[in-house]
Amino acid sequence: MRGAPPPRWVRVLPVLLLVAVAGATLVTPHARDLGFLLGAIPPLAVLSYGPLATAVLGVGVIVALNVPATHLNRPGNTDLLTIVFVAALSVFVSYVRSRRDAQLDTERAIGEAVQRAVMPPLPKRVGSVGCAGFYRAAQNGTLVGGDFFDVRDGPYGVRAVMGDVQGHGLAAVATVVSLLGAFREAVLDQPDLEAVAARMDRRLAVDSTGVRHGELFATGVLLEFSSDGRAVRVVACGHPVPVLLHERHAVELTIASGPPLGLGLVGVDPPKEVTVPLAPGDRLFLASDGVWEARDAGRAFYPLPGRLAALTGTASAELPEVVWADLARRRYEVRDDVTMLVLTPEPRAA
Repeated sequence: MRGAPPPRWVRVLPVLLLVAVAGATLVTPHARDLGFLLGAIPPLAVLSYGPLATAVLGVGVIVALNVPATHLNRPGNTDLLTIVFVAALSVFVSYVRSRRDAQLDTERAIGEAVQRAVMPPLPKRVGSVGCAGFYRAAQNGTLVGGDFFDVRDGPYGVRAVMGDVQGHGLAAVATVVSLLGAFREAVLDQPDLEAVAARMDRRLAVDSTGVRHGELFATGVLLEFSSDGRAVRVVACGHPVPVLLHERHAVELTIASGPPLGLGLVGVDPPKEVTVPLAPGDRLFLASDGVWEARDAGRAFYPLPGRLAALTGTASAELPEVVWADLARRRYEVRDDVTMLVLTPEPRAA
């Protein structure tokens, strides 16, 4: 969040330029024509250094111009005054840049704290379920976009959610906050997943009431693991369904998806809860549209189940990063937020 620092060669360039020009003029008087390069040192220093270091380099340039041994001690008065002015101006610009950088760092730290509060880092284990999450927002410089996920343990077992709200970037964060809040409350109160989905649907419907063009909606998939870890119940609301990793196979679950959340249709035709049996060692891989809809140069979609079948030997904690690297290696273009979640239940003895 603090941005990329300037490359090392940019920081070294002003010093190298000063040393190179001064050294060349000390060796031979024919290098005096290179003296004009010294005028570029203070502006270059502004890119990497603060006002004090910029002033030191500016003084070094003026000293180099007036040392007889460098053969540069005969510049015209106008040339010398110009370089002095450029050096002083560079110090001022460096001061302004440093103040703005400090303010930007503070604002970014606040933004990072807020976004971490919205989606705190996922623990490695929630109850008896191992968790591994991955998030890359489509909008540069943000930690949270339009995708979200969470895993919570409650009185009815371990429940997980992954969703994708309308839009992406900072404009979608408010909707993400509402949905996550509704999910976290419903996990503690609602006895089944269909009721959790209804609570989240109502939250979006209420938020969009009275708002002009406030048609808020979100896709989502909800999971609930049985207490013995031998089954998982799934409710899909317009979101890509999980992929079951079983031994060397990766199978997309066959689940009838209901309408997206927020359209006010969950109470009329609620999505159906489906129970899927799990064997020891089974894992569930959830991904957002940013993964499923990534395209290659031929506009073909990323074959996620096929690639997961080839990557089943990867540890759960490393699998999301490996899939992300696979997308980059195969040159798939990603235009949306990328969210991945690997859930590994541990079956308990009866």
